[in-house]
Amino acid sequence: MPLKTYWLEHAWLGTHVEPGVALDATDDGRISALRIGVETPPPGAEVLRGLTLPGLANAHSHAFHRALRSTVQVGSGTFWTWRDFMYKVAQNLTPDSYFALARAVYAEMALAGITAVGEFHYVHHAPGGVPYADPNAMGEALIAAAAEAGIRITLLDTAYLSAGFGEAPNPHQLRFSDGTADAWAERVSALKSREHALIGAAIHSVRAVPAGELATVAGWASARRAPLHVHLSEQTAENDACLAAHGRTPTQLLADHGVLGPRTTGVHNTHLTDADIALLGSTTTGTCMCPTTERDLADGIGPAVRLQRAGSPLSLGSDSHAVIDLLEEARAMELNERLSSRTRGHWTANALLTAATEDGHAALGWSDAGRLEAGALADFTTIALDSVRTAGALPRLGAETAVFAASAADVRHTVVGGRHIVRDGAHTLVPDVPTALATTIAALRG
Repeated sequence: MPLKTYWLEHAWLGTHVEPGVALDATDDGRISALRIGVETPPPGAEVLRGLTLPGLANAHSHAFHRALRSTVQVGSGTFWTWRDFMYKVAQNLTPDSYFALARAVYAEMALAGITAVGEFHYVHHAPGGVPYADPNAMGEALIAAAAEAGIRITLLDTAYLSAGFGEAPNPHQLRFSDGTADAWAERVSALKSREHALIGAAIHSVRAVPAGELATVAGWASARRAPLHVHLSEQTAENDACLAAHGRTPTQLLADHGVLGPRTTGVHNTHLTDADIALLGSTTTGTCMCPTTERDLADGIGPAVRLQRAGSPLSLGSDSHAVIDLLEEARAMELNERLSSRTRGHWTANALLTAATEDGHAALGWSDAGRLEAGALADFTTIALDSVRTAGALPRLGAETAVFAASAADVRHTVVGGRHIVRDGAHTLVPDVPTALATTIAALRG
């Protein structure tokens, strides 16, 4: 028997919008049946007016960066001056304060229709690098925060061992480092997956993990068939330093040490050579684009079209959380490419939504999510079609409306595992998300 029946006024089914869809969710949180042509809500059904999509997947997040919003928009500067602000916030985190902040940030994500997050987590230890009594206290805080906010998480526990190509960590980075990749692997092996949480791995970057340690991280992920993510060629300075140290690009260095492959995702992939693009495509290594962060930090526009054509699946992330809005990330990927190429229509709205849903979930190890179909996880979100941004469009063009007009503010419902997490625009588990954000961020500022 279904736990609950939802009646979807309009549903995006991957290729088109279907009116009048009944969705049955079982008590184990999966879709048991999807029936089209249901013109009126069945008796007892939960009615979702608007356009229902599979839940959105935020494939790249640093939860504590949410505390930087607005502060780092003052004046000018570079990625490297932005990083100095980031270090100051990181120094003030404790397991308790990180739990409180992340709970509020993940609740903000749920309000934006996000049902799964990939948390690229590298603040592991106390300031100075001393492990907590539980060496995974910070990671466990993030897992607990996602549970309380009602969303799924892939904790991408990150190896971060060096200040740059063999240099010892600077004082700010000591709490990020386990010393060696073997010590990192020993610590992360104690983390366990659970119903709402998967454990994956990450290499912070080629500058932060010495070349001789890369294979250890990649081997850990391969042995567990776990997702492996890596910041890749986000900055030209990183490329130049890698060429000077190793005589090859970061992409080639990763390939030489067995990092690339279908369970690996490069984040940003902004400044690539033709050979880099061919390597990533031929190994089906994924690409996570984070356009709102990439433009905020003036990083550049990555070659997403060429990467996808070469064979690299695309996903999307909000990264530094300049905004948390996966619809904006999807829109920005297309519009950035239009500005760069001066041509329109590089992706259809369906393709952009696929990057934000199914392909994002796949990059995070949730292969049974991101689709509205029987057997998939009952994770979905509903966007209003009658707001000031979305009113007037034809319902059958709902995908175009969602990508090119709607925003996170138009999310009315978010359901995870068949459970209503956001109802009529209000979070059901965290009653006052704005206050929670303001309070926890103010505490970190001291």
